[in-house]
Amino acid sequence: MAGCQLVGNSVFYGTERRNCHCQLVKFSGVPLFYPLLNVPLTNISASLSNEGPPDGYRKNVGICLVNPSKKIFTASRIYIPNTWQMPQGGANKGEDLRKAAMRELREETGVTSAEFLAEAPYWLTYDFPIKVKDKLNRRWGTNYKGQAQKWFLFKFTGNEEEINLLGDGSEKPEFKEWSWRLPEQVVELAVDFKKPVYEQVLKVFSPYFSSDADKEQCLTKNERNGGKIHKQTTKRSSTKNKPNGGKKIHKQAKRCSTSLQGQVS
Repeated sequence: MAGCQLVGNSVFYGTERRNCHCQLVKFSGVPLFYPLLNVPLTNISASLSNEGPPDGYRKNVGICLVNPSKKIFTASRIYIPNTWQMPQGGANKGEDLRKAAMRELREETGVTSAEFLAEAPYWLTYDFPIKVKDKLNRRWGTNYKGQAQKWFLFKFTGNEEEINLLGDGSEKPEFKEWSWRLPEQVVELAVDFKKPVYEQVLKVFSPYFSSDADKEQCLTKNERNGGKIHKQTTKRSSTKNKPNGGKKIHKQAKRCSTSLQGQVS
């Protein structure tokens, strides 16, 4: 069923088979079972073609970074209060998509210690809100409807001191805070037009998270609320003990020059 397109609540693309309730795939040792039609779909579509994203969409990669506790890295945009997201960014022409994901992760979070776990087997797209679409297309000189994303699952293998929202210095920073969060919190705190994509991404990667589902009842209240929120500074905190018990609190000291950075990457 290569090249099938998921639109509304049906799946079709050059085939008479209209109903596609699920797919069973395996990659990188992680068996993935995902019911494609269990997510309410609005401006989301999924292309199972591996050849490329749908026409009219900007090629993009998304990164689901998890720590050893199976929590997901999220960060808040500088110019969108109370809105959190997973790292993402545009892929260059001809760039290997997994390498593009690692590059974007490094540029946005400073993280280089990450182990590849899995890749979503299809493209997911979302449409830009009209105002955002017009501004971005004027800026880029393009006519994109939205973004087509290929999502990758990575395991964070480094020390948290490696995380730096100023990135590697090659791009302007986009985030001001970061935290490890449960899957349902990732969706809840996302901007509305990305929620359907996030729901589908987390369904695709759910076998990795569900292995620890029985440990949910052991989480502390702080963990259920998403854990500690870290604020970024231009310098890393000292490793010496502090009055707050040695925990590092970072404050944002550098902002992007354009509000469009708060809408898309």
